[in-house]
Amino acid sequence: MYPTTTNTPTNGAQDALALIGRMLVAYVFVPSGFAKLMGFAGTAGYIASKGVPFPEICAAIAVFAELGLGLAVLVGFQTRWAALGLAIFVAVITPLFHGYWAVPEAQLMAQKMSFNKNLGIIGGLLAFAAFGAGRLSVDGGVRSRDEEPAGRPAYGAR
Repeated sequence: MYPTTTNTPTNGAQDALALIGRMLVAYVFVPSGFAKLMGFAGTAGYIASKGVPFPEICAAIAVFAELGLGLAVLVGFQTRWAALGLAIFVAVITPLFHGYWAVPEAQLMAQKMSFNKNLGIIGGLLAFAAFGAGRLSVDGGVRSRDEEPAGRPAYGAR
């Protein structure tokens, strides 16, 4: 079983930074996933233009990953799994859609920047997969008292 939290105590600043981090990571994915859902045919057409097989299925996977997993990261629900899923998704699509080594010179810089940005996003997602969402999350609010570090009350307890 992949735990949703760690027994490492966090302070309020760390929890706030984790929340802000989740919000910023979700900001990359959620609007994009919503746009893909609303323009599904165009998304599938773009995917097909890259030579990817089964473009409708791939578009549905993209919507699920970006919108579904993005929202899960945002609220901190099963954050470790959601972040890992998004990291895998981004790792798979990055060379397909930002292969800077195979584009015309005019597109090289933009594609290389997008490729490198995606590597950074993967790194941030892997950090959430490793360390969880923090206490200001659904995951943080569902800890049992048995999971709480010694001397620390359950999140939300008075």
